[in-house]
Amino acid sequence: MRILWNWTLPAVGLAVVLAVGACAEKRVERVEAGKQIDLSGKWNDVDSQTVARDAINEALTWPWLEEFSKAKGRKPVAMAFGVKNRTAELINTQTFMKELERAFLRSGKVGVVAERDQRAELREERADQQGGFTGNPSKIGKEVGADFVITGNINSIQDRLDNVEVVFYQANLELINVETNEKAWVGETKIKKQIDRAKTRF
Repeated sequence: MRILWNWTLPAVGLAVVLAVGACAEKRVERVEAGKQIDLSGKWNDVDSQTVARDAINEALTWPWLEEFSKAKGRKPVAMAFGVKNRTAELINTQTFMKELERAFLRSGKVGVVAERDQRAELREERADQQGGFTGNPSKIGKEVGADFVITGNINSIQDRLDNVEVVFYQANLELINVETNEKAWVGETKIKKQIDRAKTRF
């Protein structure tokens, strides 16, 4: 008499695992965009919003804006120059840079020009329009130069002991005068998180 259970048991176990997996459900819930949700403890959307809020509150109230307007008789023009991520994480710095650009435009006190990549694409478009196929081609040589560039960096410091980790972020944004290289504004946001990783007990 042959014993079959030792061959069929793994197959039965696999069938049970597949059945359980098939029954698993994924639940998606829509929440408010401003709601604070921390899952991994890493940089997230709340941190980006915090940096944007701090930068907007400061940048439009520093003396550079009034001083430039009085000296030049017009509003200044800024351009996003990019923020360097010097942390070990993947951080999309465009999120708070776009918020800052939006705040400048909404205030009506600061103009914003296209970024480098966008300008290159627009120049190609203008060149194409000069080929005679467009009835109202855009004029060449009408670009507005930036008076200031927005740049900066994000650094982090990590400390860990057993199952407790502390992460410190420091985001620095700067507004630099293109003509003189003077720093007209320096913004700073500090964020500190403590992550407790509970031990898994079996």
